[in-house]
Amino acid sequence: MSLDSPLLDSQLVDRLRRVRLLALDVDGVLTDGRLYFQADGVEIKAFHTHDGHGIKLAQRAGIVVAFITGRDSPMVSRRAAALGVKHVFQGAEKKLSVLRELCSRLGLELEQAAYCGDDMPDVAPIRRAGVGISVPGAPAYIRKHADWVTESAGGHGAVREICDTLLQAQGHWDAVLDTYLHGTT
Repeated sequence: MSLDSPLLDSQLVDRLRRVRLLALDVDGVLTDGRLYFQADGVEIKAFHTHDGHGIKLAQRAGIVVAFITGRDSPMVSRRAAALGVKHVFQGAEKKLSVLRELCSRLGLELEQAAYCGDDMPDVAPIRRAGVGISVPGAPAYIRKHADWVTESAGGHGAVREICDTLLQAQGHWDAVLDTYLHGTT
C-alpha cells in the first residue's frame, strides 16, 4: 500500500511514524488461518515468504517484531527463529496483557506499538495499540475496531504490506530500495 492511498489518512500515517513495535497474531495473519494436520497428528502451517522478508526489513530498520498467538505450535517457534523474531508468546489468552508487558520491558508506550489480529482475542490489543490493524478475512465485527484493514489477506502478504507501509511512513523506504537496486544486501 502506498502512503498516498485513500485508505491511509494523514493522522494514521503520523501514528505509523511512531511505531517501534509490530506485534502480530499468527493464525489468520501470518497464515491464512487454516490448520493442517498430517495423519500422525503433526501440525503444518504455511507462511508466505514475502511476509518473512518484510519482517526482516522492518527489523533491520529498528522495528521490534513480536508474535502473540493463542495457540502453541512448534512451527511458530521455528518460523520466528528463522526470521530472528525474539519475542514469541504462544498460548497467550490475554493478548493485551502480553502486549502491555512487552511494551513495558522494551520501554515503550502502547502508542508506539502496532498490532495486527483477526479474531475475538485480538480485539483488545487492536483497540489499544497505537495502530490497530486487521485483515480482510477477519469478521466485520473485528475489522470495525481496526484503524486500518490491509488490502492483502492474512497469509498472503498482509504482513509484508504492513512492513512496507511502516518503512515508507518512517522514511526508510528509499534506503531499503537502494540496497537492492545496488546489490548491497
